[in-house]
Amino acid sequence: MMTFFYMLLALIVGLLLGWFLWGRQGSEKDNLQRDLESMRGERDRLKADTARLTRELEECGRARADLESQLRNKPAASAPVALLSTSTDSTVSKPATGERPPKLAKAKSPKAPTQKPAAPNSKPANTSKKDNLRRLIGIGPVNEGKLNKHGITTFAQIAAWTAADIKRVEEYLEFDGRIKREKWVQQAKLLAAGKEQEFAKRFPTADSEKNT
Repeated sequence: MMTFFYMLLALIVGLLLGWFLWGRQGSEKDNLQRDLESMRGERDRLKADTARLTRELEECGRARADLESQLRNKPAASAPVALLSTSTDSTVSKPATGERPPKLAKAKSPKAPTQKPAAPNSKPANTSKKDNLRRLIGIGPVNEGKLNKHGITTFAQIAAWTAADIKRVEEYLEFDGRIKREKWVQQAKLLAAGKEQEFAKRFPTADSEKNT
């Protein structure tokens, strides 16, 4: 009788132990399954991020190629006469079309270069008398050099600029409304007319360190 009781007790203990171990293994299996699914989700997310970054890099590469192409195809700086409303060629061609020999001879007599730039008012620049363009507010050594390079050397030339001339000069100097904002033409008109007192009164910061 006692033997049967011990056998029954051992069976019950074995069943309980087996149930405990089986339940624990099942719980660990579920945890591992959840971890695996989480890792798969993270893997999919990383794949999506990688694909997105790859597309962005390709777009950046195409944008860079377009910019390089635009820079290579960017037109060169305008010729000196392109900044002004009229060119030296037009002033020379007029006597030819009018068939006036005296004017043709007069055009050939100066020793100055044939590519001498013309002012906005169609008068050739007087290279023998250059004005100090840095007296104008907004013109420093760099801008003065660029203007001189294109034959703009006197206040009278700037005073005669048209709206089209101002637009071309601003494009060349890479300005955006600065000539009109700083009133280059108004300043040049006063100086070209010799109105020094009125110029000093209207533009007190000119001829000073605050000029440019």
